[in-house]
Amino acid sequence: MKKNRKKLLSMLVATSLMASFTVACTSTGTSSNPSSASPTAAAGGAATPGASATTTYPLKSDKTLTYWGELPGNLTGVKSAHADVPFFQDWQKKTGVNLKFTAPPTNQAEQALNVMLASGELPDMIEYDWLTKFPGGPEKAIKDGYILKLNDTIDKYAPNLKKYLKENPAVDKQVKTDNGSYFTFPFIRGDDYLRVYQGPIVRKDWLDELGLPVPTTIDEWYTTLKAFKEKKGATAAFAVVSVPRPFNELVNGAFAGAFGVTRDFFIDNGTIKFGPAEKGYKEFLATFHKWYEEGLIDKNFATADTKSMDANIASGATGATVNNAGGGIGKWQPLITAKDPKAVLIGAPYPVLKKGDIAMYGQKDPANSPGGMVAISAKSKNVEIAAKLLDYGYSEEGHMFFNFGTEGVSYKNESGYPKYTDLLLKNPDKLAPAQALSLYIRGNYNGPFVQDKRYIEQYLALQTQRDAVTTWQKTDVDKYKLPPITATPEESTELAKIMTDLNTLVDEMTLKIILGTEPVDSFDKYVEKFKSVKLDRAIEIKKASLDRYNKR
Repeated sequence: MKKNRKKLLSMLVATSLMASFTVACTSTGTSSNPSSASPTAAAGGAATPGASATTTYPLKSDKTLTYWGELPGNLTGVKSAHADVPFFQDWQKKTGVNLKFTAPPTNQAEQALNVMLASGELPDMIEYDWLTKFPGGPEKAIKDGYILKLNDTIDKYAPNLKKYLKENPAVDKQVKTDNGSYFTFPFIRGDDYLRVYQGPIVRKDWLDELGLPVPTTIDEWYTTLKAFKEKKGATAAFAVVSVPRPFNELVNGAFAGAFGVTRDFFIDNGTIKFGPAEKGYKEFLATFHKWYEEGLIDKNFATADTKSMDANIASGATGATVNNAGGGIGKWQPLITAKDPKAVLIGAPYPVLKKGDIAMYGQKDPANSPGGMVAISAKSKNVEIAAKLLDYGYSEEGHMFFNFGTEGVSYKNESGYPKYTDLLLKNPDKLAPAQALSLYIRGNYNGPFVQDKRYIEQYLALQTQRDAVTTWQKTDVDKYKLPPITATPEESTELAKIMTDLNTLVDEMTLKIILGTEPVDSFDKYVEKFKSVKLDRAIEIKKASLDRYNKR
């Protein structure tokens, strides 16, 4: 056993050296359906993207613009190129702009972007996470001549986005840099309900069979997992995805939050802290080490990927995890029902120590989610047309198209409510809803538009999924979560080096203590090492970034 652990650990530590925190998964012109209810009325209070008389769609243009971006992950194995996807075909027709798409290889966007930037041959538009994934951040991308500062462009050619941001100052604050630079056409979650989609998941049928309540405290979770192992034969009673980092799905505070920490930076009474350096993280590690030693946690937890998680859930090896309402409960429920018609997955509250307490932390995205943002290349000779194309997504017509597609094909208007058709939800080609939706809309992932709550009301087809989101929303995360702050280009370079070293130590510490190759008390040794890789400086940079953000 010890020999296997050491072998596993050496492999994992080597792998984790390359890993880093992941961040976690949605006008003008004549409306195609003038009788449709406005987005404000039906989308849970989100401000209506405004119409403007300055742009009329479709545009009259004979130019072909170039667009670089990843093909939606849901379409892997379904379509091989943007040009084959009905949504992207119809987007060109509705806007009157011809597009030539280029997509990087799957999961290689960062490498492909670097090659493209180095070549100097840039397309008109680049869809990429410039906020969190580009070294130095958006201001450096602007300074280096890769992307355009969009302030004047939005003023001149994007009346719909301009109007939305003016009506939503909290979002406006998030989509620009500390210097006030707008740098992309952003993806915006138009309702608070859309910002929460992940949390603990448990087999409710097992709980009922064993006479157990839905666990809320760490002690209740221990009792539950022990019963799952001993009475249901669950060989990996608790399991989560650990790619690219160990316990990747716990980064949003599940379980560690019960001990007053997260796996990341957070605010505590105005002070920025790094969870893995706090005493509470030691208590979290001690708890998970005990559970691992007793066989309650997947023995292969450190290498668990999506494929192995699917297998564990489907086989009944796992009865509890942390994942999404759509990609977790929605994907797994049919798998377990096929084996046991009575099987039911539900969302459980984020764990606490004391019964009745509200969890300190939980998953909650900012309104401006980093995925799906589109920049205009600084070398583009078609800035006006590109801006008008992208501004379409914030128009009333574009809002309906991005979220629901084309009326009569992907949705029907039922008393003012855009109802998805069976083509999407009960696809005749047996495509999963997530795949079928991604063929005709962008509402179920991201893009340059405001996401509509009415999408999620239908995408989460199961009542258990909708209940899970409601359950996961009940945390105090807003008190502790840092807003989407940005470092300066100089700070970003420095911070990236620090975080690489820091995350390597956190991964090593987490693995060794939970696996038992080092005692829990070795935690204090790691905290000392954190100081040597300049954790204090990282906190200083985060504090400076927060101060600037608050002054925007």
